Amino acid sequence: MAEVWFDAHHVEAWLSGRPVISNFSLQLRLGESTTVLGPNGAGKSTLVKLIERSLHPIVAPRSHLRLFGSSTVNLWQLRRRLGVVNSELETRFPVMISALEVVLSGLFGSMRLGRDQTPLPEQIAATRALLERLDLIAIADQPFGQLSDGQRRRLMMARALVHAPEVLVLDEPSRALDLKACHQLLQTLRELCRSGTTVVQVTHRIDTIVPEMQRVICLNAGAVVGDGSAAEMLTTERLSTLFNTDLSVVEANGYRQVLPA
Repeated sequence: MAEVWFDAHHVEAWLSGRPVISNFSLQLRLGESTTVLGPNGAGKSTLVKLIERSLHPIVAPRSHLRLFGSSTVNLWQLRRRLGVVNSELETRFPVMISALEVVLSGLFGSMRLGRDQTPLPEQIAATRALLERLDLIAIADQPFGQLSDGQRRRLMMARALVHAPEVLVLDEPSRALDLKACHQLLQTLRELCRSGTTVVQVTHRIDTIVPEMQRVICLNAGAVVGDGSAAEMLTTERLSTLFNTDLSVVEANGYRQVLPA
């Protein structure tokens, strides 16, 4: 079987003095693109924080949290195997640096290139090739502050991919995007899944689950309440229960949408 890159067993974690997940167990495998689906407050953001190690679980005898087989992770080494994209990251870049510099800064884990951070010619060439692949080369020299929301979101994906990580985790990637930008993002997600990148999308939106997603995990109240294929998980009955409202699921071209029942 494929390597387990995320292994949580009976994990408990706290935020702001209260438990946000308890007795949480989940395994994610390389080569298995997955959508983590759930309503607001389901524990999706907590899961992302555990993955990127900005949140640490409570140490307990029968619990463990392992990334790529290790309970103790060097963050720099982790960055080379795992890319994480969230909308908060977009707010941290200087508005005047170029789109190319935003992506190149990912090589050094910084928000811009410092004096001692000079990319090698082959790194610049590889980054330009990545921008070409994601249909962003036309904006490479544009200031970050002048880019649209959709361009910024896809640029963050490029930055996360600059190390060619094995896994790309996207936290609500379609947030605040208009229809065109959302469709461009979905096309990029499809291409990444097809190219062999293990994509993990964390979302509350059923309509952004691309056909290439092999697994759908339903979260609610900090617990896994469903785990299977899209056909098994994205049904009228399951989604009505997950979101606690009467829904009707319609399907077209491999995508699903929900309508009021």
